[in-house]
Amino acid sequence: MRVVAHTCSNTEIVCALGGADFLVGVDQDSDYPPEVVSRLPQLGRDLSLDIEAVRALHPDLVLTSLTLPGHEKIVAALEAAGLRTLVCAPLRLEDVYSDIQRIAEALGVPERGLDLVRTMRKAMPPVQTGFRPRIHVEWWPKPVIVPAQDSWVSDLIFLAGGQNPYAPHTGKSVQVTPELALAAQPDAIVMSWCGVEEKNYRADVVRRREGWGEVRAIAQQRVVPVSEAFLGRPGPRLVEGYRALRDLITSL
Repeated sequence: MRVVAHTCSNTEIVCALGGADFLVGVDQDSDYPPEVVSRLPQLGRDLSLDIEAVRALHPDLVLTSLTLPGHEKIVAALEAAGLRTLVCAPLRLEDVYSDIQRIAEALGVPERGLDLVRTMRKAMPPVQTGFRPRIHVEWWPKPVIVPAQDSWVSDLIFLAGGQNPYAPHTGKSVQVTPELALAAQPDAIVMSWCGVEEKNYRADVVRRREGWGEVRAIAQQRVVPVSEAFLGRPGPRLVEGYRALRDLITSL
């Protein structure tokens, strides 16, 4: 089978399922595992996939997603080109598990999908605790965008023993104003900025925000980085995100 993977999460799922040899091309933003993606044609950035380059590879299947604004145009273009697609649009953690199993079935390795999901569940046991710190995870610093109710991150935070103070807000994400941050009073702020390498996350950007001085996490200098690769990609490495959140929560 010839497979093109569009979006980092789909590339990582295929590889975690032992299907790296199926891959004939990936998007330019897919960077893991490096020993796999470095040898494959890169078909343009995530939000500007080169559809003609994809067609030229004659894939049997294109794995794509609806996880970011703009992905719908990519999906529509792939379908208009007559390419067979499998579209992932996860919201909650259970959706991620379902997508892993759907991809495994499409690759003809359904048992590997079941095994991978079992492994992930085992690696992320729910923490039973009375006190649940309020953990603010942010996708972007200006404007401040955070996961809301319909997010696998809300599930990860809860499993790790915390709570997302923005979970009452419906939808995938919400923009946080100073007033909302003051009302939420998070105990810690996690920088997980999309498209930015962790080494470039800057806590001072968060600490200097106007109107945020009385936010508990700012006052107590609890601003920490967790790579977007571990929280923003709905695939196997969410386990690393869970572990990072668990370590943070344990330290509070």
